[in-house]
Amino acid sequence: MHLFQQHPPQDLDAALATLPIIDLGPYRSGEDGALNRLADEIKNACETIGFFYVINHGIPEELIANAFAQSRRFHALPLEEKKKIPLDEHNVGYLATNASIQGHSTVHKATKPNQNESFFITHDRGPDHPDVIAKTPLRGGNYWPENLPGFREGVMAYFRALNDLGQQLVPAFAVALGLEPDGLAADFANENNAKLRMLHYPPTQVEDNDFGAGPHTDNSFLTILARDEVPGLAIRLPSGEWLAPPLIPGAFLINIGNMVRRMSNDQFLSTPHGVIVDGETDRYSMAYFHSPNVTRAIGVAPSCIDADHPAKYEPALYADLIREFYSVNYSHQEGYGKTEIKNRYD
Repeated sequence: MHLFQQHPPQDLDAALATLPIIDLGPYRSGEDGALNRLADEIKNACETIGFFYVINHGIPEELIANAFAQSRRFHALPLEEKKKIPLDEHNVGYLATNASIQGHSTVHKATKPNQNESFFITHDRGPDHPDVIAKTPLRGGNYWPENLPGFREGVMAYFRALNDLGQQLVPAFAVALGLEPDGLAADFANENNAKLRMLHYPPTQVEDNDFGAGPHTDNSFLTILARDEVPGLAIRLPSGEWLAPPLIPGAFLINIGNMVRRMSNDQFLSTPHGVIVDGETDRYSMAYFHSPNVTRAIGVAPSCIDADHPAKYEPALYADLIREFYSVNYSHQEGYGKTEIKNRYD
């Protein structure tokens, strides 16, 4: 019996009662005390479920709708066209269906590749960017399909808006971790590590251990997810039950990743989630991953350590943590070692 059949996702009412809905309006307008209130709400969500919705986030609906339209245009291209811009060592480009597996997951033993195709973009660094010239690991530029006018502009407008939103949330996460509002500012400076993954899921062909995306936790700091009306996502509650988060118009669904869990000394939850698309309709989603600069060391926040709770993690270069994750999940990344990254920044 399939995992989701053993533990069917809960219904709409249960989901709405479980997942917090956080209003960013007061914080974004600079209301007195709003930062601390937002930090408290984020802290509670991170300690109890690891997922929450945000509303009044400031991203125009037209911008989101256009990004979805651009994603559909890209995925409708012939496969041979998409394969001209394959995923590279920076994790930018096109990843075909059945080309990845959640091998890094500690929550589920993946034996089948993921039934989705993806297009990854990052900061739009040109060929004259210093990091592109230097071939700095994990700091490359983007690839763009030919003969798709307006695609680059629409996608990058959405990417920049989500990057701005992620940066706006960093001070609230810092306070939630017991730091000063600017306590994480240096970690996210100078073009933080950011990726937009434009996903296309055909209906999942379920036989045994098949998934559109196998159960996993994200390796990011936080993930901002936009979805279309086709369901498929399920998240695993601390109780072990699976919950299908409903689509709330005008809201993003945010989850925290392994980096926040690491910084919190495991006080915050990086919650497992996966995708199965039931039925006959294709599903599209856009996952934006907001993380520190790859040159930064990720350690446990001092405020999360005391005599009874020593640090569970040694500081580690974020670039190394990324490469470990990629090398297990994407076969093309195997053999791309850590030495080059460490030598550059030690």
